[in-house]
Amino acid sequence: MNGRSARPVGLDAAPPTGGPDAGAAADRDEIERLAETFRLLGDGSRLRIALACLAAPRASGDVAAALGLSPSLVSHHLRLLRAARLVRAERRGRRVFYIAADAHVRDMLANMVAHMGDHCADDEGEAG
Repeated sequence: MNGRSARPVGLDAAPPTGGPDAGAAADRDEIERLAETFRLLGDGSRLRIALACLAAPRASGDVAAALGLSPSLVSHHLRLLRAARLVRAERRGRRVFYIAADAHVRDMLANMVAHMGDHCADDEGEAG
């Protein structure tokens, strides 16, 4: 555990001890980091790369081939995803494999994919 609380972030989140100003500043910092993470995933290629690494470790070259992207572009995006702690790297011999950093990342992305699928199904049902 990293020592940070797992409390929800938002306007209705209980402020940490240290007074209302300290809580508001902490919430703003956390929200800004969260917003930056979502901005990072807002790039379609980067999101596809993150999704490609959900189920099992994948080498960057394999991800590039599967998605039809250049290896250098995939490597660049993987560096950004690693810096944001969305994927982690595992070295196996001379190759580096990438996988979702943890269950939180894996679950969040899988849930968003399922959420969008549910809404697409709802929209199709309403149209027919």
